[in-house]
Amino acid sequence: MTQPDVPADLPEPVLTDNARVVLAKRYLRKDAEGNPMEDFRGMFLRVAGTVAAEEAKYENSPYTVEDLTREFYLLMTSGRFLPNSPTLMNAGTDLGQLAACFVLPVEDSMDGIFDAVKHAAMIHKSGGGTGFSFSRLRHEGARVGSTGGVASGPVSFMKIFNTATEQVKQGGTRRGANMGILRVDHPDILKFIECKSSEGTELNNFNISVALTERFMQAVENDEEYELIAPHTGAVKDTLRARDVFTRLVRKAWESGDPGIVFLDRVNRDNPTPEQGEIESTNPCGEQPLLPYEACNLGSVNLAALYDAEADDGIDWEELRRVVRLSVRFLDDVIDASRYPLSEIDEKVRRNRKIGLGVMGWADLLFRLGVPYDSREALRLADKVMEAVQAESKAASKELAQERGPFPAYDSSSYAQINLGPYRNATTTTIAPTGTLSIIASCSSGIEPLFALAFSRNVMDGERLVEVNPYFEDALRRAEAHSRSLMEDVAKKGTIHAMEHLPEDIRRVFVTSHDISPEMHLKMQAAFQKHTDNAVSKTVNLPSDATEEDIHHIYTLAYELGCKGVTVYRDGSLSGQVLCTGEPGEVEKPKLGEASRVMQRPEMVYGFTRKVRTGLGELYLTINEVDGKPFEVFATIGKSGHSIMAKAEAVGRLVSLALRSGIGVEEIVKQLEGIGGEYTVFAKKRLLKSIPDAVAYVLRQRYMDDMNAGNDSGLGKPGCPECGDTLVFEEGCHLCRSCGYTKCG
Repeated sequence: MTQPDVPADLPEPVLTDNARVVLAKRYLRKDAEGNPMEDFRGMFLRVAGTVAAEEAKYENSPYTVEDLTREFYLLMTSGRFLPNSPTLMNAGTDLGQLAACFVLPVEDSMDGIFDAVKHAAMIHKSGGGTGFSFSRLRHEGARVGSTGGVASGPVSFMKIFNTATEQVKQGGTRRGANMGILRVDHPDILKFIECKSSEGTELNNFNISVALTERFMQAVENDEEYELIAPHTGAVKDTLRARDVFTRLVRKAWESGDPGIVFLDRVNRDNPTPEQGEIESTNPCGEQPLLPYEACNLGSVNLAALYDAEADDGIDWEELRRVVRLSVRFLDDVIDASRYPLSEIDEKVRRNRKIGLGVMGWADLLFRLGVPYDSREALRLADKVMEAVQAESKAASKELAQERGPFPAYDSSSYAQINLGPYRNATTTTIAPTGTLSIIASCSSGIEPLFALAFSRNVMDGERLVEVNPYFEDALRRAEAHSRSLMEDVAKKGTIHAMEHLPEDIRRVFVTSHDISPEMHLKMQAAFQKHTDNAVSKTVNLPSDATEEDIHHIYTLAYELGCKGVTVYRDGSLSGQVLCTGEPGEVEKPKLGEASRVMQRPEMVYGFTRKVRTGLGELYLTINEVDGKPFEVFATIGKSGHSIMAKAEAVGRLVSLALRSGIGVEEIVKQLEGIGGEYTVFAKKRLLKSIPDAVAYVLRQRYMDDMNAGNDSGLGKPGCPECGDTLVFEEGCHLCRSCGYTKCG
């Protein structure tokens, strides 16, 4: 691929240093040696030109290809709109797969199951994420007629999907992501709810959600039993008390964040093409319900870029209309430009032509307007903004239908039944995760509040830079309250909620996710859902001391408010803690020579989990820290009850006891390093001889080497597996705001 010609009058993209790092690492095209083959301007022109070229097919288009290329380029480089990552990565390349979201059917046969595994691998290789419903698979113990044997059930097959995902690197950039869904009336529902209880192991490439039905929710409310239906026969297999199942679901979400929930009947009521079947699953983050073999390409409008200080309410509504209409045209052209990995997907996508235009920069817009996220005014504005986005996207789709014709399935769609349209696209709006896109556009993610007003990140050779939200920093300067020490303090705590020395109006406006009540999180999600065709990606972040009753209330309220699903995350609920704000409790430290005085475990500790390949299998080593120093170690390998797991657990317990007794890392590493075993492997140019040797290897890398290699860097910061910086959990996914790594694609 050659660098495209760039007209001299096209401006350079407006990019922060962090955006440049992310683009260079993940989006610029590279040669076989990893050297960039394009610059930032060339990348955006490649995408704009490839997508705009599709206009040549349509005689009634009001644009020339050249003019539209310019419009698309300016739309993206101004930060007003960005498409999903596969479009930025693959437009104008040999791969040419531009969609992010796919759903594949999993049929109740060996051929059907392994066809789905193969097809998922093809999608992951092309840069997409996949969703599956495993609800068609017969339950564990059910008879298999062809062999006379018994079925192993959905969860066992999910492990096969997970292993396949682990082996496929998406487009050379990241591993695939999956959503696994099971109906609440499937006989294996209790096993499914518990299937991710073992952290970081057999289903680490899956998000999971339980599909709740109206019948089930009514049974919960009325304290009734409900029926479990064998999917291969339709017969009633058993009954369960609905409240018991709901309580089990809540408990697991409290423990780890999984499973989430999706209200399946509500999703299907909004299915615009019901004659093509029921919607069974969503994409990995839950915001895009799709029919089997459907795909959807997504994009987001940056609301913060539409702030207008001269407007009465601070928003340039005319520019919003222009940006939305141009973005809809862009996304419709992407359908034509994309090369899908399966013929079944190509046919389904072009039949329904679904697109998902959403928003990002919502929290930043509220900052600029001086409106607190957790206020009635913010909810009113959310309703007004998304209503405008929905109305303009539908108007744009109607215009495209006049130019190009409606989506082929329009005549049998729900729109035709009530004389709406015709539309070019079966759906037009989705609020998707915008993790890396928001870094490129230098704005807040999706409709989430900020996780932290300031955070520190690696820049080079171990140096760390405090990055502050620009609107927060500007407000402090105007109030003459800004200082470097304050910024460092905010970066440490993330929030200014308790900083009473700051002006009250600043503390009221600049709230973060943990400052906001769960009810307000949900009300904001519901306000945007009201005007969104598909669904809304949002996480209800909870403090570590949140109770199971709190999550029970959240799930019930999500149902009452009309949400299509919900994801919760309780701070500290995983041993591989993502990003936490606040400081660990004070711990009494032993005096020198008092190793027998074992430090007591504080109520809250934070840490990271590191995967290390050993000759005996994958070792998952969790290290929790206090004051940036290792405090306890958990080593997991193989299955509980096996001798190798017992040995790993013993090593972890003894290392933890040594650390809590005041023995230094250097002495522990000295004792463990080099212990031999019967199987050795090479890892990161180092021979690992045994489990103790692997533990020493991680401890040395993290705490002793001058330059940390691999996954971790910087004491006390739970790690991004690529750059070692902190991860945040928002929009249903883990994200590194330093390098753009995201677990969900």
